[in-house]
Amino acid sequence: MGATVAFTDLESFAGANIPELGVLEEEYSYFESEIGLEHQFEDIIGKSAGLRKVLDYVAIVAPTAATVLLYGETGTGKELIARAIHNLSPRRDRNFIRLNCAAIPSGLVESELFGHERGAFTGALTQKAGRFELAERGTLFLDEIGDISLDVQPKLLRALQEREFERLGSTRTIRVDVRLIAATHRDLSMLIRNNQFREDLFYRLNVFPIEIPPLRERREDIPLLVHHFVLRASRQMQKRIRSVPKQAMEALVNADWPGNIRELENFIERCVIFTQGDELNVPRAELRRSAASATSTFEEAERQVIIRALRAASGRISGQGGTAERLGLKRTTLQNKMRKLNIGRADYSG
Repeated sequence: MGATVAFTDLESFAGANIPELGVLEEEYSYFESEIGLEHQFEDIIGKSAGLRKVLDYVAIVAPTAATVLLYGETGTGKELIARAIHNLSPRRDRNFIRLNCAAIPSGLVESELFGHERGAFTGALTQKAGRFELAERGTLFLDEIGDISLDVQPKLLRALQEREFERLGSTRTIRVDVRLIAATHRDLSMLIRNNQFREDLFYRLNVFPIEIPPLRERREDIPLLVHHFVLRASRQMQKRIRSVPKQAMEALVNADWPGNIRELENFIERCVIFTQGDELNVPRAELRRSAASATSTFEEAERQVIIRALRAASGRISGQGGTAERLGLKRTTLQNKMRKLNIGRADYSG
């Protein structure tokens, strides 16, 4: 059996310098309690500088009633941060209501937010309270706010500013006291430039912005996250995994994780399923394939975005309405990206 990594001294963790394994569960419990005492965020794992900064902001804004806008890539834990704000606020004993704006068909978002009366539209067989009513005196978390349709945005703005709205199919005004936390992985300023998001709504949401770093910018948190996920999955599957091989942990720490914490969690769960003994089975070759595939997929997605923007701008690079302006890039930056991604005139002309 090769060298193994312990859940010890994680702040000094540095790739090649990994200490020997102790008893996984006992040592992890110690660090879990230390983090809990320091931050009082029981569901948030990590001690990196980037995460500490986020948690400092959470502690500052939580006691207020201010609207919070969370920025971060998919899988970085935006809902966990939103729940932490709620749990530290005076509204902690009231409801935390969430709505993923990207998961609801655009025609139903208004009904989900504000509710409807019976017969308000085809299929409305009963009266229904919306998320704003359910979150009365509590917190409403709107995930992927950048995906909310333009026709609903002014109604959302009114509900935030005036604290009132009407259900679909009703003329009765309902007043509410709701604290809003919104989240997005999209560039809202670019959506505003493309007339896909209202500027006045953006300013109303952006009262207290918090940017959540991706996992690749807080690699020192990965060992603790790995241990947390291994223990949780082991308990669920009734396995007794006591160690993580040193080389496996190095591979996990150095992986890119484009899907962030969610991807890491799912990968570790798969590792636990494959593990038969007491040492975690980590398929390192799969990690390398995933990283290469993710890079290729990202570059292809970026290439297609640039090509669509070039076509919309009739091939113009700079100037008003040009591709660079549409994408929010400098002309030179766009040209460098086009060279790197091998985008030629034949890709966007005609």
